[in-house]
Amino acid sequence: MKINLNGDGTLKLAIQRSGRLTDNTLGLLRSISLDFESYGQRLFSRCRNFPLSILYVRDDDIPEYVGLGTVDLGIVGRNLLHEEGVPVVELEPLGFGVCSLVVAVPKDSNYQTPQDLASATIATSYPRSTREFFAGLGLAPEIVTISGSVEVAPTIGLADAIVDLTSTGSSLILNDLRPLVTVLDSEAVLVANPAALQDEMKRAEIERLLLRIRAVQAARRFKYLMMNAPVAALDDIKAVVPGLKSPTIIPLDMPGWVAVHTAIEEEVFWESIEGCGPPARPKSSSPHSTSCCSDSCPLVLIAAVG
Repeated sequence: MKINLNGDGTLKLAIQRSGRLTDNTLGLLRSISLDFESYGQRLFSRCRNFPLSILYVRDDDIPEYVGLGTVDLGIVGRNLLHEEGVPVVELEPLGFGVCSLVVAVPKDSNYQTPQDLASATIATSYPRSTREFFAGLGLAPEIVTISGSVEVAPTIGLADAIVDLTSTGSSLILNDLRPLVTVLDSEAVLVANPAALQDEMKRAEIERLLLRIRAVQAARRFKYLMMNAPVAALDDIKAVVPGLKSPTIIPLDMPGWVAVHTAIEEEVFWESIEGCGPPARPKSSSPHSTSCCSDSCPLVLIAAVG
């Protein structure tokens, strides 16, 4: 039976009620200017400024809710989609909740490859993903399904190895385990019911939502750089500052000098700044502003925002 959250044809989105994806999911939705309530024990809320209702559920239920059309959209870990095998459409990776589903074995064991586990017993909360992985290698180890504390299974003699999620690897280390091979890389993703994408009105609203999400994600990857530089240095600056397309150049009142504005991916930001010239000594109280310490310095870095 379908849950009718609003009855007015607006989009319905399922998100994790409480767990490791919840805070980042709520933060993402608020960063795209959605206005809604998320306090206490609410089961759902309606956005005040967008045709969207939000359903707060267990993360394990989200793939099925989306697949059955109970909701149009869901934000869930890719690992759960893979495990449930529900026919949904992945629209966008969201960049948080990053983790890996791995095969792990006792630190001092002789297991070195997945093939070494052909006759082993493996404990996991992801039996479908585990079977598929080993079947792809032509192997059929015994799979024991448990719902929690998978890491202790080898210690108590329940299994020879485990398949479990890890993000930093610290839990494996604490339980004297080491990763053997990665089954699946995962992160939070936005998914849609295929029928919702075929509905012209719903698809239009989904595209609006996607536009906002992609814009916010792009903005987070970039820093906005403003600097003053001599005209003679422009070619060198363009060579080391990989902007979105090309920098904005604005003439200054000082003859032979211009203002250079551009957006730079954060991953290469400092390498780009260092390539523009010798380090400058700060003259401003702003922690993101520097200026030339002498007339021989090739540029003045005004600000880096983002």
